[in-house]
Amino acid sequence: MIKVELSRLNDAFHMEARNEQGSIIHLDASPDIGGQNLGMRPMQLLLAAFGGCSVIDIINILKKQRQDLQDVKVTVTGERQKDVVPSLYTEVHAHFKLFGNLDQSKVEKAVTLSVDKYCSVAKTLEATAKVTYSFEIING
Repeated sequence: MIKVELSRLNDAFHMEARNEQGSIIHLDASPDIGGQNLGMRPMQLLLAAFGGCSVIDIINILKKQRQDLQDVKVTVTGERQKDVVPSLYTEVHAHFKLFGNLDQSKVEKAVTLSVDKYCSVAKTLEATAKVTYSFEIING
């Protein structure tokens, strides 16, 4: 069982989420409803989780393929339903920038395997959203 505890840090919406290992993430709400932008909003965290989950997979796959991955960055964007509560994601896109002397076909395989097969967050998002991805290699 996975356990995360949240604690409220002020009299508004600023919270701290702490996992069993002691790692911390700050959350807050939009200023529109009284938040102060002191942390990520929950739906932003979902996009960050997708990006992080995929990058972990991609790094592992490229290591097994003996690829010289020097760095990786990902930008994740999402579109949510309009004028609906709850407002779920309908489209999510991840764009990966991979740095190093990398084989195009091996990178494509790693990204595809991650998003389409291994990333649990991507699979969760697929329940309501069209999940797409792209990548580029920047030789380093």
